[in-house]
Amino acid sequence: MTASARLKLRAEDAGDLAVISTCLEDAVFAVGEMAFEPADNRFAAIVVRRCREAAGGPAGQAKAAIHFDDVQAVRLRGIDRAEPARLLRLAGMFAEPGRAATVVRLLFQDGGEVWIETGHLSCLFQDLEEPRQASPGERERET
Repeated sequence: MTASARLKLRAEDAGDLAVISTCLEDAVFAVGEMAFEPADNRFAAIVVRRCREAAGGPAGQAKAAIHFDDVQAVRLRGIDRAEPARLLRLAGMFAEPGRAATVVRLLFQDGGEVWIETGHLSCLFQDLEEPRQASPGERERET
């Protein structure tokens, strides 16, 4: 893939977020690579995602960033911020629109959750590097 083939997607509604969720299925999040910046009203994370979109070749992986704007609050369930090296594998994420706010839920395979309360859904996801093949050690951690 070339730099122009890197994924860059924006979500402004639940359907858009479902597309990003599919791209990030099984992505690995380190607890220490997730941050809520109340002064900027932003939640951001750096992840390593599986790149399944390349036709005809083996799936690779790439470092990517995801952030949500207009964030009013973030809550963690089953995730200890005191363990920044702990790795979490994303099972999926979805938006629950409400009257006053939308709650985006990031669900992890071990049962941990991040709840992001936002005034309106505004999410940007983009690859930070070109996809590459996982090393043997990285492949072992994926299983």
